[in-house]
Amino acid sequence: MNASEHIDQLIADLNADTGDWRGKTLASLRKSILAVDKDIVEEWKWMGSPVWSLGGIIAVGNAHKDKVKLTFSHGASLPDPENLFNNGLNGKVWRAIDLFQSDEIDEPAFQNLIRAAIEFNRAKADAKKKKAPAGSRAKAAKSKDT
Repeated sequence: MNASEHIDQLIADLNADTGDWRGKTLASLRKSILAVDKDIVEEWKWMGSPVWSLGGIIAVGNAHKDKVKLTFSHGASLPDPENLFNNGLNGKVWRAIDLFQSDEIDEPAFQNLIRAAIEFNRAKADAKKKKAPAGSRAKAAKSKDT
């Protein structure tokens, strides 16, 4: 099974459990994430976690007993004007959105958060390229010319 099929199976398994709300919530979050950018990649990591990436990890999704958690790898560095993050607020790197059964998410604000995560990943990659030793930059430029 590829990553998307694993995620499909996870959602189906959650939904099969008497129409568990967690499957519907995870499916809705997934749809919103994938709608932001056609290049977002789905991955299946850490023995059963859906992961969405573009230039680095954007977020990891998990269905817990009483909530669906979406953890943003670099959430502490992202603007969150709508205060969607409600977990990990004191950490220096990650932030999460915990959704409970009756919770709804502001989709435009959520998608802006996804866009911010993508931009963070791109900026981080650009900064890494600029820090590369001069010899490796010249080598990369030369390989592009050939």
